[in-house]
Amino acid sequence: MKAAVCFEPNGRLDVVDVEQEPPRAGEARVKVMAAGVCHSDWHIMNGDWQVPLPMVLGHEAAGVVEEVGPGAASVRPGDHVIFSFRPHCGRCLYCSIGRSILCDGHTSPRWLMLDGTHRLRRNGTGLNQMARIGTFAEAVVCPAEMLVPIRKEMPWPQAALLGCCVPTGWGAVNRCARVEAGASVVVIGCGGVGLNIVQGARLAGAGMIVACDLLDSKLALARTFGATHLLDASREPVVDRVRALTGGRGADYAFDGIGSEATTLQILDAVRPGGTAVIVGMAPMATRAPIPPYLMALQEKTLRGTMYGSVRPNLDFPILVDLYLEGRLAVDPLVSRTYKLEEINDGFAAMRGGQVARGVVVFS
Repeated sequence: MKAAVCFEPNGRLDVVDVEQEPPRAGEARVKVMAAGVCHSDWHIMNGDWQVPLPMVLGHEAAGVVEEVGPGAASVRPGDHVIFSFRPHCGRCLYCSIGRSILCDGHTSPRWLMLDGTHRLRRNGTGLNQMARIGTFAEAVVCPAEMLVPIRKEMPWPQAALLGCCVPTGWGAVNRCARVEAGASVVVIGCGGVGLNIVQGARLAGAGMIVACDLLDSKLALARTFGATHLLDASREPVVDRVRALTGGRGADYAFDGIGSEATTLQILDAVRPGGTAVIVGMAPMATRAPIPPYLMALQEKTLRGTMYGSVRPNLDFPILVDLYLEGRLAVDPLVSRTYKLEEINDGFAAMRGGQVARGVVVFS
């Protein structure tokens, strides 16, 4: 079958033929129907994240279960599923307290199967799979616990985006920060994740939602997703404008949808004393931000991080599907362009150029 492989950190993927083994105990094989083009994949492609290569990338996807291995009772052939890029062992501390995103019940590296072996090979050499799934491929063998069954009427491109950018943004607001109705919210960065922070705040009933970006096209999209105020960060000082909009105090909540030193410091400065700043975007591994401990204590500000929006995939993915099918969750506008697998590098070029909310690779 075909898969898009990162052989070295040069900013490109190679679409090549690979060999796939059948699922073993506790695993399933899924025919991939759609996979989103996400900035997290780019961090590996350009070397921001140091991981062992070669690796099949892709982690935001949906598909149809084709085969299950012994003991894989959570899915059946024919199920429509969304991939979760985090495991869910069901027995560790974090799974037990409802924070399965932090699951530490498995000891194998995150690019191998749970038994520490490969399911993909090229010319006899094992290929790693991003987050144990590697969804830029025609089919994926992975742990069944990382598959969430969904309603079959959900369209594939939209289902794929419920695997990463939608739950990450929505969850940052509703599962991590738990924004209250009427609260003031600032969102820095209006890409796929940032737009879903905006609509997560809208669904939570936030009173003021200030969207900040450098591109007019992204700001226009933010308006349709629920932003009440738009700030062009290339022309306006974000923190000063946020304070002006909030009577000089600052916002109740601020979210960094990018992940950088500058944006982390901006969200911390933009929240009021007693407010909460949340880092959502995944930064390069080497990024550091100088936090002022004196002001943190003096003003009782909270700085939080969230992985995957702190969602519970097995519970929250079906909720998001229901919200979409009821017309309450905007996902269609996120699907800016679709690509064939062979066009995947075009998808990353468009993403890097700010031309899309989200590109999606669609498989026949």
